[in-house]
Amino acid sequence: EKVAEAHRRQAMESLVNVIQLGAVTVGQQGEELADIKGMAAAGCHAISEDGKSVMNASLYRKAMRLAKECGLSVFAHCEDITMVEGGVMNAGAAAERLGLPGITNAVEDVIVARDILLAKETGVHLHLCHCSTADSVRMVRLAKEAGLPVTAEACPHHFILTADDIVEDDGRFKMNPPLREKKDVEALRQGLQDGTMEVIATDHAPHAPEEKDKSMKDAAFGIVGLETSAALTYTALVKTGVLTVMEMAEKMSSNPARILGLSQKGSVSEGKIADLVLFDPKKEYKIDKRNFESKGRNTPFDGYTVTGEVAYTLVSGKVVYTREGTGRM
Repeated sequence: EKVAEAHRRQAMESLVNVIQLGAVTVGQQGEELADIKGMAAAGCHAISEDGKSVMNASLYRKAMRLAKECGLSVFAHCEDITMVEGGVMNAGAAAERLGLPGITNAVEDVIVARDILLAKETGVHLHLCHCSTADSVRMVRLAKEAGLPVTAEACPHHFILTADDIVEDDGRFKMNPPLREKKDVEALRQGLQDGTMEVIATDHAPHAPEEKDKSMKDAAFGIVGLETSAALTYTALVKTGVLTVMEMAEKMSSNPARILGLSQKGSVSEGKIADLVLFDPKKEYKIDKRNFESKGRNTPFDGYTVTGEVAYTLVSGKVVYTREGTGRM
C-alpha cells in the first residue's frame, strides 16, 4: 500500500495520467500474495503480474477471489513459462529458417483457457493482455457468448506483422508474445471487427539500444508502441475497412476507460475530463524512430509507411504535446 501511494504521488507530478495496477504476488515471484486489499485502498484499479503468469493456479484463484471482493479487475499476461523452453520467436518455418528456438501457440493458449475458467469460478473481471493467437480469440469469443466477465486486447504488431516478416536474426523483432502466423493475424482482425477483442493496446516496452541490437537469442523481449499505435491502427484497420474511425476510438479510448472504471475519461461528452488526442487522418509519412519523443526506439516499424498522425495531445485540457516541431510543452 505504501509503495502504491508513493507511486501515485510521483505520477501526479507527471505531464500525463498514470493509472496504477498492483502486483498479484510479492515481488512478482509467484509464491506469496501481495497486499491486494491495501493496493485497492491506495487506488489501484486492477492487479496484474505484468509480463508473467502466476503459475500456481491455487494461489492465482485466491488472488482472483480477493480482487473480486475489492472490486478490482485482473489483467493477465498469458504464458506457460514451463513450455517456453528457450524460445525467442514463433515456432514454425521462419524460426527453422533462421535457426532460432520457437515458441508455440500453446504457450499462450493453455493459460488463456485456465484463466477464463478461473474467472468463471471466481466471478472476477478478467482482462487478457496482448493476445496473439487464433485460439485466444476463439476462447474469448466463447467466454463472451457464455456471459463470462472477460475482455481482451490486441496490439498493432500482432494484427499487422507475422513471423515471416522477420527476414534475419534481428532483436528488434523479439517480443512476448511473439509475432505469429497469417491465420493468427486474420483471427485478431476478425475479433477486433466483431467486437470480441474490445481493446487495442501497445504493450509498450522501451529498451536501450544495447539490449536490442543483438541476436534474438540474447536480446530483451519487447518493443515500443505508444508513438506508432494510432497511425498503425488507422493504416491497417481503418483504411482497409476492418474498423470505422469511431470503432478505432472506442477500442483505443472509451473501452479501456470503461474496463478500468474511469468514468470521467474516454469520452468527449460535456463534463468529462479533457484528456484528448487530435488525430490528422490525412498525413502520410514513414515512421522514423529518430523522431520519437521516447528514449526507447526499439521498433520493428522503422521506415514503415503509414497514414495518420497525432497532432496534439491534451491532458485535463492542457496541450502537452504538439507535432509542430516543439515536442512536449
